[in-house]
This record gives sequence, C-alpha cells and structure tokens, in this order.
Amino acid sequence: MSIVETVTKLVTPILDDHHFELVDIEFVKEGKSWYLRVFIDKEGGINIEECALVSDQLSEKLDNCDPDPIPQAYYLEVSSPGAERPLKKEKDYERALNSYINVSLYQQLDGKKVYEGTMTALSKDELTLEYMDKTRKKTITIPRKQIAKARLAIKF
Repeated sequence: MSIVETVTKLVTPILDDHHFELVDIEFVKEGKSWYLRVFIDKEGGINIEECALVSDQLSEKLDNCDPDPIPQAYYLEVSSPGAERPLKKEKDYERALNSYINVSLYQQLDGKKVYEGTMTALSKDELTLEYMDKTRKKTITIPRKQIAKARLAIKF
C-alpha cells in the first residue's frame, strides 16, 4: 500500500468525525526535504484551527503506526486547497460547473494544451469550456480522458 493510500485510511475517520472533506494528499520531495500534504475543506471553508486539529490527530495516529508507514523524516502540512483548488473527484467537477477553471491536457486540442475559461457543461465523458481567444469568445468541448489536470482559477 502506498503512503498516500495509508494516510487516506488514517485521516478519513478524523475528517468524518468533524464533517470535513478530504480534497487531496501528496507526498513529495522538495529539495532535500519530504512533505506530506493533506488538503481538507468543508462547506463555507476550513480555518487554521481546524487544520491544526486534524494535523494533531493525524500526527498522533501516524506516530502510533507499527511499522511506520513513512520511515524517512518528513514535514506534515494540513491546509485548505486554496482559491485554485484542484478538481480531482467527480464531486469537484460538479461543484465547479459555471466556474472559471484552468485545464491542462495530455496533448494539444485545437493547437493548445492549456485552456482557461468558464465550464458551461459537464458530462461523464466531456466538459465544455467558454474561453476568450484574444477578443473573441469561443467554446470548446474537451474529452475528459484528455485532461491531465484541472483546477479552479482566478480570473483577472
């Protein structure tokens, strides 16, 4: 079982107890240090005290695991996904309908690999994005299997 799978199993009951939602977990090396990042949210947004509460409870559970699921030294960070929240689960996409999003593709579609615009339609197989190309409003339908990453975006 991967570290992300193990941490998901450990953190889920904590989040369920507090009616929080697990957005994402990543275990990454940056420079010489490892980071275990747990992104959580709730209706109306998560605050720093709630992140600290989950961090304390998860840290205790991780410390009591035998064998240790993460043998190397690491930093545990529990935080909100922020304004540019990733769209990972179906529920994330549904919640982002009619929102401004950024979509990165595995390969070019109509000459571009990245689109940013308002998601106007969503189905199991594709999403429709309304975006600006210089001064012209355009619409593109993107097959979901071509999406490498999607996230909420801030419109400037």
